[in-house]
Formats: sequence, structure tokens, C-alpha cells
Amino acid sequence: MQYQFVVEEKKAQPTISVRTRTAVENLPQVLGKAYGAIMNYLFEIGVQPAGEPYVGYFNMDMQDLDLECGLPVAQPVVGNDKLKPSEIPAGKQVSCLYTGPYNQIEPAYNAIMAWIPANGYTPTGVCYEFYLNDPAETPENELLTKIVFLLK
Repeated sequence: MQYQFVVEEKKAQPTISVRTRTAVENLPQVLGKAYGAIMNYLFEIGVQPAGEPYVGYFNMDMQDLDLECGLPVAQPVVGNDKLKPSEIPAGKQVSCLYTGPYNQIEPAYNAIMAWIPANGYTPTGVCYEFYLNDPAETPENELLTKIVFLLK
């Protein structure tokens, strides 16, 4: 599959999120619970999401993923005991779009990770997935995921 890579300079994006650790096989349950809590909280405080749900990965240890799942908001919000205000940092980033089942995304990661050094960039070690459509309403082979790597 061919991927198109886009390098952009982005402003910081405020978010409300949950930071946790989990094994990759537990991701669907962990993310479902976290997104439900985030949506309920935003509803309670009368705030609309300002973008797509995301997961930020701070390592790639499939048995102990350090991740943040959240939703962008237009302005910083106050968190609660489980949900924290956060942000997707400002800076240079490269992205590509992947279409298909979440469990078959690895070739897209391999492609972007090869593209980064081949084009003179260095990753920070943090990457994000933005989920552009709803897996409850979209066939698996049509799921759209934007993969973003932060660059130094």
C-alpha cells in the first residue's frame, strides 16, 4: 500500500485525557472505558470535543504500553480525579492516513518509521493515532486512522 506523508508545523492542542498503561490486547476495553468517561465528563461540564478521539503512545512496549487517550477541546478544561487536562504539543510532525482494521495497521507504522530518517527527520519518540470515523458505524476495512509522529 502507498502512503502519503505530510510534514506540518502545528500549534499546541488542548485536550482532556486519561494516561494509563496496558497491554496491547487490552486496548479495546481500556479505550472504550476511557472514551466513555471523557464523553460523559465533557457532557457534564457542557464542553464539545474540538476534534477526533486520539491515543498518544509514549513507548512501543506491546505488553506495557504507556498511553494517553483523549479528546481535543477548544480551550483548556479542568479535569477530575481520573481525567486530566493535557495537550498535544506544538511543533513539527509528520502524518499519514491508514485505511483498514486497527489490528492491521503495522505496515503503515513501518512505512512512516522508514520515511522519517530517510527524509532527514528525527522522531521524538511520541506518536499519536487519531480515529477519523466511528468503529461502531464503519466497516473495519473502511476505518480511517491518522498516524502522527512528533519530530525534533
